[in-house]
Amino acid sequence: MIAIRTSEEIECLRQSNLLVSKTLAEVGRHIKPGTTTIELDHKAYEFIRDHQAVPAFLGYKGYPKTLCTSVNHQVVHGIPSDYVLKEGDIISVDCGVLMNGYFGDSAYTFAIGPVTEKIGQLLKATYKSLYLGIEAAIEGNRVGDIGYAIQNYCEKEGFSVVREMVGHGLGKALHEPPEVPNYGKSGKGPKLKRGMVMCIEPMINMGRKEIVQDKDGWTIRTSDHLPSAHFEHAIAVNKDKAEVLSTFQYIEEIYKLDDCIN
Repeated sequence: MIAIRTSEEIECLRQSNLLVSKTLAEVGRHIKPGTTTIELDHKAYEFIRDHQAVPAFLGYKGYPKTLCTSVNHQVVHGIPSDYVLKEGDIISVDCGVLMNGYFGDSAYTFAIGPVTEKIGQLLKATYKSLYLGIEAAIEGNRVGDIGYAIQNYCEKEGFSVVREMVGHGLGKALHEPPEVPNYGKSGKGPKLKRGMVMCIEPMINMGRKEIVQDKDGWTIRTSDHLPSAHFEHAIAVNKDKAEVLSTFQYIEEIYKLDDCIN
């Protein structure tokens, strides 16, 4: 059953997602060579708790940390550790919060510049594909229209789309119906209705689409060890244009991707 949210519920979800957005920006301030991913995790935990919210990922199905920090060829669900970030790395930071009974969830891939032109193209294509997916998330369309928009663009750019990991509904649970794949056919899948809230999150690989899971039971990597990028927004379906409940504004006040590309 796909939930239809009231305007009051959507406002609660907006507040949760704004806190996630601000948390990602706070983490972004500390992303630089020499920083460990566990240090980023500590910053996120403190920031979320200081804002009277709960880290949504911590303890979720046994997950041990506040953030997912996925570096280079890690696609998603990388566990923060003593790994020291270095120049040329990229890192997907995925964050969730629970506030006032509703969840927020968003992700952004940062470059620890300078990175190669090819990696820069991967990041830009993944970022753009997110917004193409959002453009398709309007009342009357179907979930397949979102995936088609993302897949069609990224494959034309020469990149591949992860199949096994998908976006999802969002509300009083972190993961709700429907699943939102980043690939698909126009006109297929559940029909989109005003008030549906979901996370659209393209996970795009430089090389092959295949992935593998680490022995830690969480970390997902590309099978060919080539880089992967990941961006995520929470959105509410509306009549003519989706409402984006999270924002990259706070991140992009302090970080510019173009400054990190050779």
